[in-house]
Amino acid sequence: MKSMSAGMQSRLALFPVLLLGLLGLAGCASPQPEDLIDVRTVLPEVRLDIRYATANNFTKQVLYPEARCILRREVAEALAKVQADLKRLDLELVIYDCYRPVAVQHKMWKILPDPNFVADPQQGSRHNRGAAVDVGLFDNYGKPVPMPTEFDDFTEKAHHNFIDLPSGVLVSRQNLRTIMEKHGFAALPSEWWHYDFLGWQRYPLTDVPFSSVSKPGWF
Repeated sequence: MKSMSAGMQSRLALFPVLLLGLLGLAGCASPQPEDLIDVRTVLPEVRLDIRYATANNFTKQVLYPEARCILRREVAEALAKVQADLKRLDLELVIYDCYRPVAVQHKMWKILPDPNFVADPQQGSRHNRGAAVDVGLFDNYGKPVPMPTEFDDFTEKAHHNFIDLPSGVLVSRQNLRTIMEKHGFAALPSEWWHYDFLGWQRYPLTDVPFSSVSKPGWF
């Protein structure tokens, strides 16, 4: 057998080092439940109507630089399961709000400093943790499903215990709640659209700008 050249021996000696380096990089990039991700990473065709990226919200101001839904990975994956169950009922989600940077929470508080409607930024919102979503429903014809009120309605009609509503609206509200709760979300009693992910306390208040969260590769 011919002996290896010095060059070949050198290249072979480097191989384990390169392999360990690649494994190390792979480990650093390993997805974690607490990662902030764009929801379209797991729900590429979900409907977005991110109200705080427009002036069509209670502040009448544009608060987000772009219309994106960002959530903790674990929360986004649970929402994908919600969407799958809704599809079996010929329904689908529309998302109004997700992760909200703490800086935006301060702006909201300045406009409406009432803890009944806006979380005090000193304590923070579940939205500031990337662990809350505001959602509604569309049908399989691409039309919004009637719900008790418009998004961000601060009247009693938005409460889950308000029942002086058409029967179809009551059914739709309950369908949404039942499926959200099945997949680990808890309803906020005063807002039919707001759901907190159980275990939200695990996630810290966060002020990462949207631009720091990667968009899906195809986006």
